[in-house]
Amino acid sequence: MTLPALTAVDFGGPEDAPLLVLGPSLGTSVAALWSNAARLLATRHRVIGFDLPGHGGSPPPVEAFTMADLAHAVDTIAMSYEAGPYHYAGVSAGGAVGLELLLDHEDRIATAALICTGAKIRTAEAWSERARNVRRNGTSAMTESARITWFSAGFPLRDPDTAAALLESLRETNAEGYAATCDALGQFDVRDRLTTIGGDVIAIAGAEDIATPPSSLLYLAEHIPRCDYLEIAQTAHLAPAEQPELIAQELLALTQRSPA
Repeated sequence: MTLPALTAVDFGGPEDAPLLVLGPSLGTSVAALWSNAARLLATRHRVIGFDLPGHGGSPPPVEAFTMADLAHAVDTIAMSYEAGPYHYAGVSAGGAVGLELLLDHEDRIATAALICTGAKIRTAEAWSERARNVRRNGTSAMTESARITWFSAGFPLRDPDTAAALLESLRETNAEGYAATCDALGQFDVRDRLTTIGGDVIAIAGAEDIATPPSSLLYLAEHIPRCDYLEIAQTAHLAPAEQPELIAQELLALTQRSPA
């Protein structure tokens, strides 16, 4: 099994600072989603991100992969920075990667923020249907539904540049990369393993998120032994884009509590 090829994005920060790895959501580039928050995080961390297969700067996949495969690939990127244990924060699919890191690479993860995600997201049938749609019609077929699920009411008017960059990253995403990530999410279900997770974790929900509603994040907080919960008002599925200052504040507080 060849690990999926992922491209790292360097957001800067002091080279000798603790490493913080950022994970994107399905259909987004890590830069479009995290850039505003990353600038704040880079005051105290060396910050890198990664793009999912066929997203942003990452090439399309050459074979099927699982969320555990993605976690292994992300850990390989982190190791290339010669870091010890590192901090991780991921949104949606990136949050699923975070759960796999906590489960399969626990000695490498100092803290984790699981944002707008879940131990199981939607049903396998729903993911299969979406993958078929995108393989047939391309990622532009997802644009209108993304406008509804990604943003809280009024956000595209408050920050039109960020909203436009996110939708453009969706349109530019390779169809097979998007569909293969859907396939991986359809297989993803770690609900029966959550109680084995150690370390300090925070589950962050958007109050207006209909893709991964607050109940999904509450489930994580109730089943992961050391997991705090935060629900952010007037926020939908892409919390780091809508609330970069608050997300950065919460992550810095978490990483200070358990330094790498």
